[in-house]
Amino acid sequence: MMGPRQEAQPALFYEFSLEDHVPQNHLLRSIDRFVDLSGIRTYLADFYSHTGRPSVDPELLIRMLLVGYCFGIRSERRLCEEVHLNLAYRWFCRLDLSDRVPDHSTFSKSRHGRFRDSELLRHLFETTVARCIEEGLVSGQRMAIDASLIEADANKQNSTPKEEWDPAQVDPDDAPRAVREYLATLDEAAFGAASEVQPKFTSHSDPASQWTAARKGPAFFSYSDNYLIDTDHGVIVDVEATRSNRQAEVGSTKTMLGRVKARFDLHPERLIADAAYGTAPMLGWLVDRKIAPHIPVLDKSGRSDGTWTRADFEWDAANDQYLCPEGHELKQFRRNYSDPNRGPTGKGTARYRALKEVCQACPSKAKCCPNADARKITREEHEDARQVARDIAKTEQYVISMKLRKKVEMLFAHLKRILGLNRLRLRGPCGANDEFLLAATAQNLRKMAKLLPAPQQPRKA
Repeated sequence: MMGPRQEAQPALFYEFSLEDHVPQNHLLRSIDRFVDLSGIRTYLADFYSHTGRPSVDPELLIRMLLVGYCFGIRSERRLCEEVHLNLAYRWFCRLDLSDRVPDHSTFSKSRHGRFRDSELLRHLFETTVARCIEEGLVSGQRMAIDASLIEADANKQNSTPKEEWDPAQVDPDDAPRAVREYLATLDEAAFGAASEVQPKFTSHSDPASQWTAARKGPAFFSYSDNYLIDTDHGVIVDVEATRSNRQAEVGSTKTMLGRVKARFDLHPERLIADAAYGTAPMLGWLVDRKIAPHIPVLDKSGRSDGTWTRADFEWDAANDQYLCPEGHELKQFRRNYSDPNRGPTGKGTARYRALKEVCQACPSKAKCCPNADARKITREEHEDARQVARDIAKTEQYVISMKLRKKVEMLFAHLKRILGLNRLRLRGPCGANDEFLLAATAQNLRKMAKLLPAPQQPRKA
């Protein structure tokens, strides 16, 4: 039997509760338990005027941004439409059915003003990390670091070759916001001062972004999203935006480790990373701070002609010399210098040489230095730290660490596939930093919601 036609019947009064219409197993119910914005108004009090027209509640704006990044809603205009229509989003944002959703332009004004001046998004992210620590999801013993390329909002058609680009000719007063931010970061280690090598092209709309072909495909402008995670449950403990080159990415490691030490008193016993972080200065910095480097050593001392490599020579630290497989000595200095500036300095790259007459008479010269009169070996300043990393690489713990490192890559895959952060919407270093902080905050909230779900309540009859 066909039922009656369904028609909307107007009524004068409705009894409606958002609480009753949001499912108990909805993701936002679990996330809401870990979002504490009670102190946000006090945090921003100094950045608001005491007179004038009342502003939109900053807590409402933050909750809407969290909804957008948790559910991959990249457009703020679309976010406003979704919050207007979706009952669960309204419930999370503390909006009643009759409450008006803020205009999308409000986000830009707040983000470029009070939010950025007060570093509110960094404060929000660190508050989330503190909650993860409180819930026992972070031990701080083992950490991993990695970087991922995120395409910038720029293209080659609106760019200039490096031969024609001169920052000194840019007038900051007439430049867009992203260009002014670029000029302000020319001396920062994460951007302009990361490398002396200039990129092949510089974007007019976002000159701080890096022209790169690191993905072995067509080149594009990008930023690097750097994550420092605790490997216990894959919680992101710090995030940093840098230019997309190895020097900037490796340098961000020191920044993030120092920040988590100062903010949360976290000092890992080991750091896990790939070979890009296995440079001698980086390994030396970690060993000096009692952090075990579970990192492949970036070593270019190997030879392709089959002759003996540096690994075939034995290091004699007591006598500051190498011993070749035949037992001959390779020394850096063979006499005492009256001038200490001419002797061993302990810094930079040291060169160890065998005696010419010894090598010429050696029966293994063809295996050692067939095209040279005597064998020479270089030893870097942080070679001891490199050897520490090589010794760690022979342990079972290192094998486990290499498996744990994949947790960082899984977070980047989640960032791009689930949260949809394949390309930035905001320009400039500050825009990239804002997006990375919000995305990392959303990932941590989703992590807590998954590991610590909200208790299910029986539905009302």
